[in-house]
Amino acid sequence: MAYSVPIQFEDRAVASVDPETGELAHNPEWLESDNSFPISLSMPLAEGPFVGGAVTIPWLSNLLPEGDPLRALSEMTGISSEDVMGLLNAVGGDVAGALRIGEREPRGTPDYHRIAEEAALEKIITELPARPFLADEEGVSMSLAGAQNKLPVFADDAGIAIPVNGAPSTHILKPDNPRLLGSVQNEALCMVLAHRIGLPVAPVTTGTAGSRSYLLVTRYDRETASNGTSIRRIHQEDFCQALGRFPGAKYEFNGTGRRGPSLANLFGLVRDHMTARDINRLLDAVIFNVATGNVDAHAKNYSILLRPGSAELAPLYDLMSGLAWDGITSNNAQEIGGQRRSRYIYGRHWMRMAEAANLSGRGTIRRVEALVASLLTELDAAAEEVAAMPAGPGPMLSIFVDAIRGLATEILAHATKEAPPAADAAPAGAEAASPDRGYAL
Repeated sequence: MAYSVPIQFEDRAVASVDPETGELAHNPEWLESDNSFPISLSMPLAEGPFVGGAVTIPWLSNLLPEGDPLRALSEMTGISSEDVMGLLNAVGGDVAGALRIGEREPRGTPDYHRIAEEAALEKIITELPARPFLADEEGVSMSLAGAQNKLPVFADDAGIAIPVNGAPSTHILKPDNPRLLGSVQNEALCMVLAHRIGLPVAPVTTGTAGSRSYLLVTRYDRETASNGTSIRRIHQEDFCQALGRFPGAKYEFNGTGRRGPSLANLFGLVRDHMTARDINRLLDAVIFNVATGNVDAHAKNYSILLRPGSAELAPLYDLMSGLAWDGITSNNAQEIGGQRRSRYIYGRHWMRMAEAANLSGRGTIRRVEALVASLLTELDAAAEEVAAMPAGPGPMLSIFVDAIRGLATEILAHATKEAPPAADAAPAGAEAASPDRGYAL
């Protein structure tokens, strides 16, 4: 190929991609090394040096944002939103996972620019919708998936900084959403609650900058290197990438004309590549999302950590309850045994889901009962933990708690009951599936 876009891990060449065809060519040394990992479960190293564009382009597309952030990024860079390789060549210096995409002129030593004043951080947060990932700032090259405004940052006891010249970020800053009152406390509550009941989850805290609040999420795909001072990237991919789906197909029912991944697909992927522990962890995550009203738990909100010779389910992230806001769909991202609405899920729906996913039906019911009971026990303590964070309880925390308690109580009561026939059909007034679910993450 006359020109190619390189993919690198630290100082090692992993592969290169033809920007016209999307064909990926692995570096022979990467294929031969015992310390290499696959770019994706959809691109096994053993299958040879070349991977076609039908596989690579969906995978690469999932590294870019969606919706308004993608449009704003396109306008800022002057690169079409459909030019996946062009955009990643411009902003692929720090993305989800361990790889760097694109060739960049050396501009200096990797470093971090401290945000010295609260007013400066408030300005960055306020301008973020028009300046996604600060793509017009010298030395900044980074991207994250999703339709929500967010910013990769470096954070430590001294405060927050912007990574430049290829330095890795350590946290994700997620500003409050003006359309969803209390969004910071909502997500913090769900993340803390998941942690308190024993689910692996990315650590979070909250913060304020002037009139704005934000959630600060520790990146699970970063770790402190053995020297104790530098940060290393860990490779990961989301389930859309691993299943070869474009971002628009992340919901099981979506507007692409092609059905997205079902829970059976997600469990099948885990069964093929991971361990029984990971199957149990995925089941716990599904139950938690149903019980808390996280209708945005689509295939991009589950991820996989990829290391040499192994794959495992990543900690949970992007947990948020849609119960207390108007205009949010009641349909889950995937159906549970033919039912999409949490309040209408009964024992036989869990049994059907278990059968489709090759799980024990009775064991699944027992896990629903145990996990939801634990959730209800820990809910108030989780709220107290969030209220004690720097951004405080906000105006909606108690409302979120009451909404989750109400739904979880119903889920628990229905788990061992026989569903009425009407529960197998969408209730009257159910809205059609839509990719815009009100708070896509």
